[in-house]
Amino acid sequence: MLRKISSLILKISGWTTIMEPHLEYQRCVLLMAPHTSNWDFVIGRLALWSIGLKTNFLIKKEVFFFPLGPLLKAMGGVPVDRSQSNNVVRDIALKLNNAEQMIIVITPEGTRSLRKEWKKGFYYIASIAEVPILLGYLDYAKKVAGITAMLYPTDNYKSDLAKIYDFYKDFTALYPEKFNLSPMYRKEV
Repeated sequence: MLRKISSLILKISGWTTIMEPHLEYQRCVLLMAPHTSNWDFVIGRLALWSIGLKTNFLIKKEVFFFPLGPLLKAMGGVPVDRSQSNNVVRDIALKLNNAEQMIIVITPEGTRSLRKEWKKGFYYIASIAEVPILLGYLDYAKKVAGITAMLYPTDNYKSDLAKIYDFYKDFTALYPEKFNLSPMYRKEV
């Protein structure tokens, strides 16, 4: 029922979804970018529900208050304490290793504000857990939400990140001025 309702809402609002069938994994990290607005969460959630993908997502622990907290947990929210470096990467990687099915959605920018560089946690979670990174996106110019690429982390973070940045370079954020693919990428390409 949730799948049909989500699909209907997306259709009415003019959005389409694309999911490459060969990218269906039981355990993986799913990047979602660009992330420049609260609408990204709403559209992203609807898109994932519309394709029948059960996911978890990391979100700051401060929003887990009543009544929002129980709703976020029911939707797959995993609270994260961003005030400390308290082994979040290792803990999430262990959860992925121990789960029969877990797709963890991460916004690599880590915030809706402009960042000079993306956070690296998504990469290290996937590396430690030895799972692929699926590349999901929201393209506001075309009104398309999709998951159409994947990579396995190698021992070369810089090279892998350049490939990821290259994938995202042509997608349009709701607020393009807040979407950054890092100065490092722009200098190298």
